[in-house]
Amino acid sequence: MTEEDTGQDKSETAAAAQATPGGTVSGREAGVLERIEAFRRRRPRFRDDFVTLAHGAGGKASAALIDAVFLDAFGGLERPPLTDAALIALAGGETIAFTTDSFVVKPLRFPGGSIGHLAVHGTVNDLAVMGARPRWLSAAFVIEEGFAISELRKIVADMSEAAAAAEVTIVTGDTKVVGRGAADGLYVTTAGIGIVPPGRRLGANLVERGDRILISGTIADHGMAVMLARGDLALEADLKSDTAPLNELVEALFSAAPSTRWLRDPTRGGVGTVCNELAHDTGLAVVLDESALPIDPAVAGACDLLGIDPLYVANEGKLLAVVAAKEADAAVAALRRHRLGSDATLIGDIRAEPQGIVVLRTSFGGTRIVDMLVGDPLPRIC
Repeated sequence: MTEEDTGQDKSETAAAAQATPGGTVSGREAGVLERIEAFRRRRPRFRDDFVTLAHGAGGKASAALIDAVFLDAFGGLERPPLTDAALIALAGGETIAFTTDSFVVKPLRFPGGSIGHLAVHGTVNDLAVMGARPRWLSAAFVIEEGFAISELRKIVADMSEAAAAAEVTIVTGDTKVVGRGAADGLYVTTAGIGIVPPGRRLGANLVERGDRILISGTIADHGMAVMLARGDLALEADLKSDTAPLNELVEALFSAAPSTRWLRDPTRGGVGTVCNELAHDTGLAVVLDESALPIDPAVAGACDLLGIDPLYVANEGKLLAVVAAKEADAAVAALRRHRLGSDATLIGDIRAEPQGIVVLRTSFGGTRIVDMLVGDPLPRIC
């Protein structure tokens, strides 16, 4: 398991709390400050000997694996904020965004989409939230022996349909066939290139205190739709995946809010994990309002029955944005005019304290810390 170390002497934290401006604090307040400081200082330690499903869930275990294995090998000594695509400056002055992603969803077809739709939408969205206009995709297929050609045709047709709707072109690809039982049917990997318009900048380093946080629509739709589509649970609900391309929505956002600071599509790990990454990269506090979180009633009911927090459930057609406070209302209005953003809403803001932590204001009037996803509540969803 991934372990964590507070790295902080509790007596020192308590002493610091007592020395805060304005005099001493109560024992209860000191205890709260102590817990916040301990939480802030936690660092993942990677001691796993084998890969587990949790390493692919997009939460703490994933972050530890990436840091300890892949960044050590490919990232050098620097640890820049990890984004959904790499930005590459060309000699001619243009900037391109380049990304890649693999898709291993089960079942391959689910209400609202298929692995073919996800393979296109996921890569298009990773480019779009970097501020790029997606242009070209590659597609590689690992196909299990015995997979029905008729089903393969349908999935490829879904990819073609999705690419046309997103105005991107699939220009190259590859196929591999493996033995029965070696690929669970079909795996798809896509890579994509997009062009970043001149002057368009996004990044955690641009986020400021007082900025507002918005989401383009209801959360947790995709993860719960896939979960119920497996048929392992005795639950019936009319849930559909939200898989969709976000590039038009991103352009609408920039038109209304040109000072947009930061964008992500909250896929694996959900809104809660992505907000933790934002808080970590900015060193600021991300404060969410529970009553403002848009959740479809059927999705909320399914989450309640299964004991799953919708903040950690994947989305495949939503964007999470940090915008300047003065542009927040215009940003929401612009998103709501688009069919994919009709449920867009402001869900929180950026504050100075508690540094590097996500806090949820609950509907009961209290607050709680929102940590990164731990474990793997919904395996094989994207």
